[in-house]
Amino acid sequence: MKHEMTHDLSTELARKVAERAFESYRQKYADFAPSLTWVSDTAARASFSARGVELRGTVELAPGKISLDLDVPFMLRMFQGKAAAILERELTLWHDRAKKGEFS
Repeated sequence: MKHEMTHDLSTELARKVAERAFESYRQKYADFAPSLTWVSDTAARASFSARGVELRGTVELAPGKISLDLDVPFMLRMFQGKAAAILERELTLWHDRAKKGEFS
């Protein structure tokens, strides 16, 4: 599953948006054991557990976009749309807060 969100933030602020969105997701969906580990300033490994299956992928920051690429097994692909909508909602919420200067 590939999902991209465009933004107009600095790379540093985009990373904070991704971190806060992921933390919010982690609190709301703790049963999925979400994990995000940064491996560089602009790339992270992400993982989730769903129905006993671990999903792994990457989060990458590039000028103007945040990308998530998650390897979703065939048996869970019917949930991709819902997952993408949740991710988009969380990223948009934190992006809007960043634009308003609510965090730095």
